Amino acid sequence: MQRLFVRFRQYAVAAQNISSREKARSALGALIGIGVTALITRLLIGDTSGLPFIVAPLGASALILFALPASPLAQPWPVFGGNTISALIGIACGQYFADPLVAGMVAVGVAVITMFWLRCLHPPGGAAALLAALGGPAVAGAGFWFALTPVALNSLILVAVAIGYNRLCGRQYPHIAGDQGDKHVAPHRPHPAVGVTPEDLDAVLRQHNDLLDISRGDLEDILQKAEMRAYHRQVGAISCADIMSRQLVTVEFGTEIHQAWALLRDHELQALPVVNRFNRLVGLVNQHDILAAADKELHGGFWDKVRGALQRTPGLESNKAEVVGQIMVANPPVAFDDQPIAELIPMMCDAGVHQVPILDRNQRLVGLVAQADMVAALYQAAFERDGVPERKAG
Repeated sequence: MQRLFVRFRQYAVAAQNISSREKARSALGALIGIGVTALITRLLIGDTSGLPFIVAPLGASALILFALPASPLAQPWPVFGGNTISALIGIACGQYFADPLVAGMVAVGVAVITMFWLRCLHPPGGAAALLAALGGPAVAGAGFWFALTPVALNSLILVAVAIGYNRLCGRQYPHIAGDQGDKHVAPHRPHPAVGVTPEDLDAVLRQHNDLLDISRGDLEDILQKAEMRAYHRQVGAISCADIMSRQLVTVEFGTEIHQAWALLRDHELQALPVVNRFNRLVGLVNQHDILAAADKELHGGFWDKVRGALQRTPGLESNKAEVVGQIMVANPPVAFDDQPIAELIPMMCDAGVHQVPILDRNQRLVGLVAQADMVAALYQAAFERDGVPERKAG
């Protein structure tokens, strides 16, 4: 008996990682959705048609819309298209096949493949197809009108209620896959050598070859947030302010390129923040930007090109870049001084981000974090977490 109970638990639905408040919101939403849908449909079509003012598959649609609003199966087109198109298929099968068993079987099968094809897969659509195929005299008498009223009308009203209710509850619906995150921070796309890349995820999903009730974008977002949580666990509560360089060498938009090059060389820097007179960041210029500008020179060897790029052009007109504002990287990825350094790790994994300007909450430049600062911080965090192994005597 105990073995049977254990076996039963293996096939039971796993516990949902949502709060009781969220479960109550889902139940209340389904109640309101069905109630409003039935009431409006009844007012519009009345009781004289002999058709039900709400169809049974809408109960399943309500569960998906209000309990699983992020599901790809719960979006407006799958709900409306899946239910309506499946009902049309069910009616056609009911009229074509005399045997109800055959009509129901074919209706559900064709509805599933059609929903796949039209990208409107919605589980209650299978029930709508079966109901339309086996609906009895009232459905048969209404013909294809049954797919419009009440099925399409029910679905449309239920989706409208779901949009309003979910947004009142702070949920995003219709759901856009993936979290856009902080607009000031570079999007997390792992370096091919570190972490799970989108290509890795696509390859595993193709190998899995099974329909998941979660969008690819949401799955990628969950993986990225899990990686970020792991980074936080590894480096603790170290913030950018704890490791950033505060002695900054900056330039302005109009600083001449040869002056910027001299600052990079004299201070042994790789990049210079470009600021305005309010000390707000407008860009970043590095050695690569200057050398790339030099490479645009048409004549001479490499160092001749560099010297040509650094020399100021006499006169009022010039065909080449003269100031750093013309070659800088505008709007570079930045972070804030109170931001955990764990959030900089994905940025540092990108080969194009070697130094990250640090801003305060007034958007003013207060520091710079280089890859060397990150390596030192990660080493110190590992040292404090694990300690140094004792050396054996002798």
